[in-house]
Amino acid sequence: MKTGDGRESPVALKRRARKINRILGETYPYAVAELDFRNAFELLVATVLSAQTTDVRVNLTTPALFARFPDPRSLAEAEVEELQDIIRPTGFFRAKANSLLALSNRLVDEYDGDVPGRLEDLVTLPGVGRKTANVVLGNAFGIPGITVDTHFGRLSRRFGWTAADDPIKVEAEVGALFETKDWTRLSHHVVFHGRRVCHAKKPACGACPVAALCPSYGEGEVDPAKAAKLLKYELAPGREELLERMRNGETRAELLRAGHALGA
Repeated sequence: MKTGDGRESPVALKRRARKINRILGETYPYAVAELDFRNAFELLVATVLSAQTTDVRVNLTTPALFARFPDPRSLAEAEVEELQDIIRPTGFFRAKANSLLALSNRLVDEYDGDVPGRLEDLVTLPGVGRKTANVVLGNAFGIPGITVDTHFGRLSRRFGWTAADDPIKVEAEVGALFETKDWTRLSHHVVFHGRRVCHAKKPACGACPVAALCPSYGEGEVDPAKAAKLLKYELAPGREELLERMRNGETRAELLRAGHALGA
C-alpha cells in the first residue's frame, strides 16, 4: 500500500518490516548474542572489548581474562599493565583497559559489585553507550532492547525502515515498527543476516531469503550460484554440518567442543 505520492504507507511499512523479521527468524532460529558469557558482568566486559574488533577475537580473549579476573572486585584491583597484556589482541587495549578498570570500580563502589539492570544506570558507566547497554539488558536481564551496531544500521537503511544514520534515531524509528517484546530477537536476526548475507560491500542478494521484500535488492550479486559463494559462517558452502547442528539447537559451547570453528 502506497500513499498518493507513491511512498510506502506507514501501515504497509510496518507490515513489511514485521514480515522480514518473521522470515529472518525462520532462517536463523538459533540466533543469539555471539559473545560468549556466563553472567551480566562477563557480557558487559565482552561488549566493551568488542568495540572496533570482532566477536570471534573477543571470544578468544575473554577466557583468560575471566579466569584471572572473574568479577568486578578482582578486575577493579587489576594492575593496568597485566590487564593490557591480556586484552591486547582486541585492539585499543590501553583505552579499553582504562574503561574496564573505571567501570569495575564504579560497579564495586556504587552497585555493590553487581551490574545494574537499568539503561539509565548502565550508560553512565565508563565505556558503555546505548548499544552496549541494550546488549546487556536484552541478553543478560531479558529486558527488550534494540542493538544498533554497524550491521543493524546498514540493514535498517537497506530495508527502508529508516533513513537515519544516527544510532539513537535508528533505534527509535525501527523500534516503532515492532512490538517491544520483539526488539532483542529482532536485533539478533538482523545482525546475523548482516554478517552472513547482507554484507557491506558485496551483499548476496541472490541468496537472500527476504529479497522479495527488500527495496535494495540488486545492490549486490543477484545470480543465485554466485551469491551462494558469498555467504559466511554456517551458511557458507561446505559448512552444512555446522548449520544442521545449529538448527538442532546445539549451543556455541557444544559446537566448539565438537571442533567446529564459528568464525566467518
